[in-house]
Amino acid sequence: MTLAQYTIIAVFIITFIGLVKYSKVPERVFSLTILVCFIFSFVSVDDILTNAVNPGLVTLILLVLCSFSFERTSSLRRLSAGVFNGSKVKSMLRLFIGTAFSSALMSNTAVVATLINTVKNNQLINAGKLLLPLSYAAILGGTLTLVGTSTNLIVNSLLIKQGVEGFSFFDFTLIGLAALLSTLLIIIVRARNLPSMEQGNIKTQDYLLEAEVADDSKLIGKTIEGNGLRNLDTLFLVEIVRQGRLISPVTPEETLHASDKLIFSGDISKVLTLQQFDGLTLFAEQDDLLKDNLTEVLIKPDSAIAGKTLKRAGFRARFDAAVVAVRREGCALSGKLGDIVLHSGDFLVLAVGQDFASRTNLSKNFFILSGHQAVNMLSGWRDHGTVLGFIIAILISVTTPISLLGCLFIYVAALIFSGALTVNEIKRRFPLEIWMIVLGALTLASAVENTGLALIISEGIEALLDGRSVYLAFVGIFIITLIMTELITNSAAAALTFPIAFNIALGLGVDPIPFVMAVAFAASGSFISPYGYQTNVMVYNAGNYQLTDFIKFGLPVSVIYSVTVLFMIPLMFPF
Repeated sequence: MTLAQYTIIAVFIITFIGLVKYSKVPERVFSLTILVCFIFSFVSVDDILTNAVNPGLVTLILLVLCSFSFERTSSLRRLSAGVFNGSKVKSMLRLFIGTAFSSALMSNTAVVATLINTVKNNQLINAGKLLLPLSYAAILGGTLTLVGTSTNLIVNSLLIKQGVEGFSFFDFTLIGLAALLSTLLIIIVRARNLPSMEQGNIKTQDYLLEAEVADDSKLIGKTIEGNGLRNLDTLFLVEIVRQGRLISPVTPEETLHASDKLIFSGDISKVLTLQQFDGLTLFAEQDDLLKDNLTEVLIKPDSAIAGKTLKRAGFRARFDAAVVAVRREGCALSGKLGDIVLHSGDFLVLAVGQDFASRTNLSKNFFILSGHQAVNMLSGWRDHGTVLGFIIAILISVTTPISLLGCLFIYVAALIFSGALTVNEIKRRFPLEIWMIVLGALTLASAVENTGLALIISEGIEALLDGRSVYLAFVGIFIITLIMTELITNSAAAALTFPIAFNIALGLGVDPIPFVMAVAFAASGSFISPYGYQTNVMVYNAGNYQLTDFIKFGLPVSVIYSVTVLFMIPLMFPF
């Protein structure tokens, strides 16, 4: 072996150690790997640029951009609203199966983020019994399709780099479905052994928001539960004002009437979620001021509007702003927003017009506290068009010669043109971390090939395993990747073990696809560590779990998952 080959081996080992030590910033580790490979001339500028626009990597980035719009549709809200109804077992099945299949098409972190508050606030099953299984269901759902998890797309990018045709959309489905069904039973049975979560951990804000049911609304005549208004994400229906009469508390069986004023309490950043309900008009929306940016103010003691209602204060004309929500420290507010008498010290969240900042009376009446970014939920034709467009893009890529990459280019362009996805949002949330991780892995793979190390590995493996079972090497790759994904992130584990798996397959003279599949499924199999997968981290914090909870609950799941996958992969993709 040459000095260059020994050096690249050292780079590989140091990269792995760096990912273990700095697991929270893998993009920095891979950035340094790219730099070292370039300094030692293992890769050229052309190699790095070619890897940067790898078709698989670009597909991954476009899918992440699509998810920004998809997670703002009403799909997840509808799933969240219909989960807890009926028996405990049926509710658990709806939660886990709904989570799994939603995660097959969109970001599983977005799915879990949407459902966490619904799970924590349900009164049927203690949240501690559900949050960890929720993460596992999202992980398992991500293995069902090519776009279900970034791990599959990363492996696909690396496969295309090797000059092999990438995976099709449903190549993962049968294996992932078998893994989902085999593990779902033990997850449901053993969920009762998880620690209960104290209901006192659930906290809500005291802001009041108002929405009115229009005369032609489709919500009329249906119950609160039937309309999906019972389990909204961080918004809670606390009162209904009907013809001057206050209905509180609001039962799930309460039927909505025309002109009902619905009073919500909760997180003001989710106010635009209410726009997704047909015929539900927000209080501030009547003034056509409800935009993305909200401003929080505190009413001064000598304010001219103190002691007046919003109607009498002429708020819109006076400040070029409409009140979205009201909060009063130490006091629970009630009734319609327009009829609440404002006090000094009240907190208001305002949807402001263009002239708001130039009004000279602001400093006399308010302390300007901060701006709030509302979650800009999609509604109407943009809501339905975003979902339908994604489904059409997938179907075209599956049934025609047009690639998934080509379909996604058109789909993202359509999202931007329709306003469902903005350029500012792309700039703000561009997945630079994922891009750097995959680029680093592609560059490392290029360096392994350019130095001739790939050929030495394949020849060495061929000599080492001469006459021995290919299946043994296949299992070994799976176990190595599974251990690595628990020690570092799933993306980094897939990126590091792919070149090893691919070259072992070449050395054995067998089809590399089963080995690549082993890497993909093992990298997604993080059930023991709370840090190996993003959704695990989310529920770890939300459910106040201990590390031992993950180990005790996740170990049997990991074993069943591994046995199922190791049986199914050679069955679907023979060596």
